[in-house]
Amino acid sequence: MKEFEIKGTVMPGFESVKRLYEHNMRTLAESNTQLCVYYGDEKVVDLWASVTEEPDFSADSLVNVFSSGKSLEAIAMASLVGRGLISYDARITDYWPEFGANGKEELTVAELMRHEAGLAVFKVSIEPEDLLTENIKKNKVGHIIEAHGQTYPRGGERKREYHAITRGWIVNELFRRVDPTGRTIGEFLREDISAPLGADVFIGLGQEDLGRVKKVALLGVRFQFLESLKPKFLKRRMEFNVFQILGKLIRLIPAIRRSSVRGAPPPFKGMRAIAFFNDPAVATGETPSANANCSARGLAKIAAMMAAGGTWDGRQYLDEQGCKAMHDNPREADMGFAITRFTQGGVALFSAVSQNSTRVEKALNTGREGFYGWMGLGGSLFQWHPQYKIGFGYVPTSLNVLDLVNERGKAYQTEVLGCIEAMKN
Repeated sequence: MKEFEIKGTVMPGFESVKRLYEHNMRTLAESNTQLCVYYGDEKVVDLWASVTEEPDFSADSLVNVFSSGKSLEAIAMASLVGRGLISYDARITDYWPEFGANGKEELTVAELMRHEAGLAVFKVSIEPEDLLTENIKKNKVGHIIEAHGQTYPRGGERKREYHAITRGWIVNELFRRVDPTGRTIGEFLREDISAPLGADVFIGLGQEDLGRVKKVALLGVRFQFLESLKPKFLKRRMEFNVFQILGKLIRLIPAIRRSSVRGAPPPFKGMRAIAFFNDPAVATGETPSANANCSARGLAKIAAMMAAGGTWDGRQYLDEQGCKAMHDNPREADMGFAITRFTQGGVALFSAVSQNSTRVEKALNTGREGFYGWMGLGGSLFQWHPQYKIGFGYVPTSLNVLDLVNERGKAYQTEVLGCIEAMKN
């Protein structure tokens, strides 16, 4: 492998995180990554590297973090709750009457945030242009949602189904109807969070920031399969071997068979592959659940603010009531691929598992107990730990979709927890 430089710093007590980061960058199938961690109000890990030596990749580069953006939309909704403008227990139609068409009139805000809305997929593909802020305000997407009916997984055994892209579109429509000035989530994030906090985190990029975006790329399935056949001593560049991967994938087969998403059209018109998200025309639109462009520094700083109860450097970004409500009432339910615990505010709580938990459930939780938040397709992580006051951000450009619950990033969370526990003892 060509030599490259690990850039950045770690504070005393977190040296093992840097050693792990360097080991993984040199042994796994990585291209460019950023890792940033706050402990309390101090940035204790700030690392980045480019294996391909992309000349302008830096700690301030922006990368699509896919579903890690779901926690940003959850923060936006919590801001409304904190100001008494919306309630998680209320029906969506209390704020958006037209939403109730085709049997959706009883759906609550909390059900939407917990992925229980029955709207995991739309029957039509959305034009990327319709997701520009000005077109969202013309109700280009809203009227599609209003006319849509609900569809739950086949068999009727569960309501929770991962709303990979659609939750953000629906939440954005609800948010702008309740926000006193009619802002979208992208506008709120920029004006109330990103700019004053100094965090490079965006939903709907401006033209001035497009040059900072680094493209994401999927690791080829063939490459991943061939690498997974190798034993570790032959320098396998994947975290897991083929048997470990298959053990987790088998758990998905029943969920895939029952999924309401089967046979649905692509979410965007013209979308044929993940590389579609690299198109500037897509990056400038607002898809909060799958198209936030961020740096790990920016995510970690917002996460640190959340871990501190919504306050940072003497400024309150999220009302105490809204922050508490967002984390309240985590409910356990089967999402198809695993039992998940989503709060009424739409963030997952990761906690200890039992001996009866599946491999995927253990992989999802073990090593990140106590964190709230979520993760993005192929690797990114945006999570916080209120008890230990940890803010965590991890952003890769190389996407490993067979790492179902982002365990390569979880390794850093586990190491950080170990460092902090060692300091406390």
